[in-house]
Amino acid sequence: MANRLQVKVKFLDPLWRQEQPEYATVFSAGLDLKACLDRDRVWIHPGGRMAIGTGLALEIEQADVAGFVFSRSGLGTKQGLVVSQGVGVIDPDYRGEVIVSLLNTSQRSRPVDRGQHIAQLVFMPAYQAEFLPVEELGETGRGSGGFGHSRH
Repeated sequence: MANRLQVKVKFLDPLWRQEQPEYATVFSAGLDLKACLDRDRVWIHPGGRMAIGTGLALEIEQADVAGFVFSRSGLGTKQGLVVSQGVGVIDPDYRGEVIVSLLNTSQRSRPVDRGQHIAQLVFMPAYQAEFLPVEELGETGRGSGGFGHSRH
């Protein structure tokens, strides 16, 4: 990918001394985040959630870019471990550790090991809206139909 974003990173866990953050392939959009645990393994019970530190703190140097934490497709599909709030958002002014909240959607307790790739981080533009009060909104073919309205 040609476009590069400058992001300062502070390593909070010695695990990152062995393998610094890098994209898996030239065209990877997401950067894998690791579980930086204080022990070798934790278990997440069915329907349970757990906040897991990644050992990274970031300084995103563009005010109109945020980090978005997504589930890893393999971990979600094979193990049922997904980002609990759907997508995590890292605001450009946040300086604390990136924490991933995992939800176990499976029917079995699932392990998370120290150093395991648990989520992926994608940087994307994020805009604050300026809200303009109006009496009416513009017309469209869809109108106010939602929740499957566009499917025939």
